[in-house]
Amino acid sequence: MSDRTNERLSVFKTYKLYVGGKFPRSESGRVYEVTDSKGNWLANAPRSSRKDARDAVVAARKAFGGWSGATAYNRGQVLYRVAEMLEGRREQFVREVADAEGLSKSKAAAVVDATIDRWVWYAGWTDKIAQVIGGSNPVAGPFFNLSSPEPTGVVAVLAPQESSFLGLVSVLAPVIATGNTAVVVASEKSPLPALSLGEVLATSDVPGGVVNVLSGRTAEIAAPLAAHQDVNAIDLAGADAELAKELEISAADNLKRVLRPQAVDYSETPGTERMTAFLETKTVWHPTGSLGASGSSY
Repeated sequence: MSDRTNERLSVFKTYKLYVGGKFPRSESGRVYEVTDSKGNWLANAPRSSRKDARDAVVAARKAFGGWSGATAYNRGQVLYRVAEMLEGRREQFVREVADAEGLSKSKAAAVVDATIDRWVWYAGWTDKIAQVIGGSNPVAGPFFNLSSPEPTGVVAVLAPQESSFLGLVSVLAPVIATGNTAVVVASEKSPLPALSLGEVLATSDVPGGVVNVLSGRTAEIAAPLAAHQDVNAIDLAGADAELAKELEISAADNLKRVLRPQAVDYSETPGTERMTAFLETKTVWHPTGSLGASGSSY
């Protein structure tokens, strides 16, 4: 018998979008080839359409009430659970990051470890950020004046093009840690780690719709998101200068918050800037009681 009869054909993975807690194919049925750093074929990724972008916004808006209304401590527990799931699939992400970014296995492993640690770092901030940027304000008169942060709403996130996993988590985690919901546009040339992250989110405790992951041509997907009236903010991390300018003009139509692209070393420990970028401040006045002759209040 020929040895050829014993040859086994590999089962290639089918990558799909992650929208509303489900895994649809692109509405248009289109795909595009994803290759490694040497030009070798890795997979066919879905090429999202404008309809996919709109569906993702609908899902994110539907999920916003429940996610923003959850306690900050609960959000931290949910994010930590994602880190646990990422740890369990570490080898898969090491392989995908190595292929995507042309890294050796050891360097890709270091990137994946840093990414999981970054997720844990933001999970720890969920119930602390309000204490850092909120507080009481000194005012004249018998009032307590308290300021507290609230999430902006639905945030479109253009993931960094070069840092396919660490950069992705560095821009996504702060958005959802603070109670926003997200529509993520994965790195155009290296979308596979982002699409695999969707699988992790689906098998963790993150409610469907809190994070929605789209792949395809960044400019094609970002344009309808920037112009969408139900998107409250946009992070332009993955846009070049020309595209960022176009998107910022579109975003001005409904006064979206815009975080402009900037040079970032994602290996460095981040500050609080990406969390505060998509928070609003609510101020509450409350009477303390009448002031007596001595100036005391009750």
